[in-house]
Amino acid sequence: MLSKDQRQKRIQDIIMRESVSTQSDLVRLLEAEGIHVTQATVSRDINELRLVRVPIGKGRHRYALAQYGAHADIEEQLGRLFQNFVQDVDRGENLLVVRTADGHATGVALLLDRLRRDDIVGTIAGEDTILVVARTTEEGEALMEELHALMLG
Repeated sequence: MLSKDQRQKRIQDIIMRESVSTQSDLVRLLEAEGIHVTQATVSRDINELRLVRVPIGKGRHRYALAQYGAHADIEEQLGRLFQNFVQDVDRGENLLVVRTADGHATGVALLLDRLRRDDIVGTIAGEDTILVVARTTEEGEALMEELHALMLG
């Protein structure tokens, strides 16, 4: 039986060599390699690996490993994502809730995490909502202003 890390490494390998468009496809490909998993497990792995869905034409998508480089590139990508997919940012003390278009929360959260900012403790992403934990209430307030500015461009 594979450990979680080994299973996730196999998922990354599959994603790099195959065009995988659904969680069911990924479960099937893992099964073909003798790795028995449920779709729920694959769903958690996809979130933990921060895989992104990229368009491949004609309304179809495939999973891919996120590829981001320098800090400036990340900020530029984040700005584009905020302008295109973020619909609202709200705050309660040091907790911020970012609402996105369906299916885009994971990609936005990944970029927020990649910034490696001291004022952001971490993020948790679902399908269309991200919880961003700021270190302090004051930093949460400043971060909210910054995220609002990203939305406006």
